[in-house]
Amino acid sequence: MILTRRGVLKAGLVGVGLAATPGLAVAGRPRRVRVLVATNEPWGTYHARPLLTEAARRGWELVQLVPDRSRVTPDDPVPVATLDDVPPADLLVVNGAEAWPADVAKALPRLPLVASSLAYLKPVEAPRAKEFRSRLELVTAASPAESDVFAAYLGWKRRVRMVGSAQTDDLPAYTPQAGRVLVLTSVTRPDPTGDAAPGTQLLLDAAAKLAAAGKHIVVGLHPREDRTLWERYEISPLGSVPASATAECAIGIPGTVFPIVAAVGVPLVGCVDPELQVPDYILDVCSSTIDSPEAAVDAVQNARPASRGDVFAAVGPIGGSARRLYSAWQTVIACSQRPVAA
Repeated sequence: MILTRRGVLKAGLVGVGLAATPGLAVAGRPRRVRVLVATNEPWGTYHARPLLTEAARRGWELVQLVPDRSRVTPDDPVPVATLDDVPPADLLVVNGAEAWPADVAKALPRLPLVASSLAYLKPVEAPRAKEFRSRLELVTAASPAESDVFAAYLGWKRRVRMVGSAQTDDLPAYTPQAGRVLVLTSVTRPDPTGDAAPGTQLLLDAAAKLAAAGKHIVVGLHPREDRTLWERYEISPLGSVPASATAECAIGIPGTVFPIVAAVGVPLVGCVDPELQVPDYILDVCSSTIDSPEAAVDAVQNARPASRGDVFAAVGPIGGSARRLYSAWQTVIACSQRPVAA
């Protein structure tokens, strides 16, 4: 099935999109709309996981492309495929311009291409962004600040559509418990899936100081963090955002989850290693930052929630974010002059 922008406009599909259609014709059979995702962390399916609920609601299929299945667990809810068995699809979404998403974009030149920010990046143009920048039909990010960073990262001079973060669509109610501190880890060592962030030893020492001061430490593990480093404490089985709902404060290495936790209402303290580089908007949701473990107890004791302005700058509009993101993708699919099935 081939749709052109002119044909879509005549059919009145813009704004209505493809939600009314049960699927697209493939070899005479209807199928669901399918979106392929390639991330900077090739096997990092945790970035796609918050998007599954909206895909199911629309009757779409979201498939993450991975180099191989060696690092995908059998119980991972995110469907995956490799370039050797990539299924027919309607859209390719990249969340960055490092080696893997750039390779995928090169391998699938006929698919409409969108860049959607799903994790924090640095405001420096990625070397491989120029390889596919001219193909981009849409760029999305969560918030005003993230839009600026993502545009700089891609070398993108046009509008970035602000959609919010899907992780804020179902935030838990904030009911803090006195003395309960959530530790937000990063990744201690890099691996083939992605890089690490410096600061783990500082965070470990800070957690020890807090525990010695009588705080109850609960750990929200990064999906790729070494669990054995933190087994002396309670490790939340819920994940960082749900666990934050009962913490009087969170302390950790500033990263993608910080603005989401700030949106819950939790005061944040950032552990900042001299080698750590994160965008200012993530640091702005911190009540304070520390560079020595001795400062941890006072910083947590005096922490205050981020302002509404800083939270909005970091995460954008709260509620309905996944719907806005899918609606933006849907318009690209509907309006593409390329074949909608590759």
